[in-house]
Amino acid sequence: MKADEPLKSLIKEIGHFIGGKHVSGGSGRFGDVFNPTEGRVTARVALASKIDAEAAIANAQAAFPDWSNTSPLTRARVMFRFKELIEKNMEELALMISSEHGKVLSDAKGSIQRGLEVVEFACGIPHLLKGEFSDSVSAGMDVFSMRQALGVCAGITPFNFPAMVPMWMFPMAIACGNTFVLKPSEKDPSCPMRLAELLLEAGAPPGVLNVLNGDKEAVDTLLTSQQVKAVSFVGSTPIARYVFATASLNGKRVQSMGGAKNHMIVMPDADIDSATEALMGAAYGSAGERCMSISVAVPVGERTGNQLIEAMAPRVRALKIGSSVDSASEMGPLVTQVHRDKVKGYVDLGVKEGASLVVDGRGYRQQDKPNGFFLGGSLFDNVNRDMRIYKEEIFGPVLSVLRARNFEEAIALPNEHEFGNGVAIFTRDGDVARNFAQKVQCGMVGINVPIPVPLSFHSFGGWKNSMFGDMNQHGPEGVRFYTRVKTVTARWREGVAPKADFGMPLSR
Repeated sequence: MKADEPLKSLIKEIGHFIGGKHVSGGSGRFGDVFNPTEGRVTARVALASKIDAEAAIANAQAAFPDWSNTSPLTRARVMFRFKELIEKNMEELALMISSEHGKVLSDAKGSIQRGLEVVEFACGIPHLLKGEFSDSVSAGMDVFSMRQALGVCAGITPFNFPAMVPMWMFPMAIACGNTFVLKPSEKDPSCPMRLAELLLEAGAPPGVLNVLNGDKEAVDTLLTSQQVKAVSFVGSTPIARYVFATASLNGKRVQSMGGAKNHMIVMPDADIDSATEALMGAAYGSAGERCMSISVAVPVGERTGNQLIEAMAPRVRALKIGSSVDSASEMGPLVTQVHRDKVKGYVDLGVKEGASLVVDGRGYRQQDKPNGFFLGGSLFDNVNRDMRIYKEEIFGPVLSVLRARNFEEAIALPNEHEFGNGVAIFTRDGDVARNFAQKVQCGMVGINVPIPVPLSFHSFGGWKNSMFGDMNQHGPEGVRFYTRVKTVTARWREGVAPKADFGMPLSR
């Protein structure tokens, strides 16, 4: 037996979940799944062929007629049971996420909870699908509307939230009467597969939710299939733009969420301690691998900037970095070595561009996990708007401080940036806060809230190059996205039939 054979025997194989069953797929292609803390391969995931993708779509298509004709009340009851099963299996799901993504357990559980809130919202689908009714708009005539399911819907989701982002999509789509094909990230596929098992256990018929693991071949099949009626995507802006263009060209409804460069403005009247604590969690939580992470702090005034750097630097140096499953860890590793090295390269670039590297996380080593994909937190000061570390999404534990002289200069930064996902301001002045909320050009705004992700009964979505499409994720916008309106005009008249009217129909 070769030395590495015992390790190979521990590597599990992950296929697809199609028609209520685990299937291996027929492509013969696989991707490696890592444990980022250990820096070793723990699984192989099948990368779907076009035939595999078409099988998932066909199963969803076959399940659609019966599921769409199932009453909204029955669908809601499935969602209630699904909610209970997620709560029951919370620890298992969180461990899957931490082991394959690298985020700490508290963050993993929090992300599941935020996804669970969308399931809770979907439990109200009988009310959410109610249409409108107008009585007696004309003699013996009523008008009413109904919202009906689209058909097969698809979701393409990123590695950083393998539970939350899928749950932003498929519970709403399925509660509305659609069937769904989920293409999660191949970097951390175990949790989405488990969610599909739990939905089946909750009473959803086979084929209502299918999980298709894969890469571009699977994605392109979903984007071009005539059976897929709507596509939801979360990921980087170049791919978001590609998904939107390709799916739209093929006649689909699309919501495509892209990248971000989220600013947090710190006004001179802000409590520096509160702003510092907010920035620590918002910039370094989940190792910065969040589309709503704060990656740019904008202190207003020289004194505010100096105070903020003085408060932040020791906190960043003291970050508790360690195993993702250690309850003492504040920050775990990054998802892969390739991504870790890419983020490290941005720190190199910032130094080259002339920014002041106040805290350098490049040399961090985890003594008991030498092969893990760890990186310390980095803090830059004196960043300017021409630097690439300001312009581009880094998606790692790197915070740039770009100082502004006044409020007008500060608000111009997010307004003129190509991304418009989220933004925040810390201030005690209500006039400034209201003015900021009215004028800032971003889709989600926080006032003394660093990560303003809306709750499930509101909708999530950015502006500018952070989103392509017209309708946001979850909340009321989610219901509208996953349904289409049918308006019925009905006349019930006693007596003699009216004569033909060749003019424009008018209300009388």
